[in-house]
Amino acid sequence: MKNNDNEHSKEHRQPGFLQVVLSTLAAAIGVQSNKNRERDFRSGSIKAYVAAGIIFTTLFVLTLVLVVRTVLERMG
Repeated sequence: MKNNDNEHSKEHRQPGFLQVVLSTLAAAIGVQSNKNRERDFRSGSIKAYVAAGIIFTTLFVLTLVLVVRTVLERMG
């Protein structure tokens, strides 16, 4: 019985910073497991995932711009 209570309390904990980052990266490339997706929707804060998504998208776009500029400069 104690093990079941321990599993139940783990399911309802707020995901940590690393879990939010990993879930955001996994979702961005489309490899999020169903178990993690359910965990995120059940116990995660929407604000944390929205913020992580905005930050990831911004960094991704800035990285693409930097790569394109670098390639164009080297091409002449």
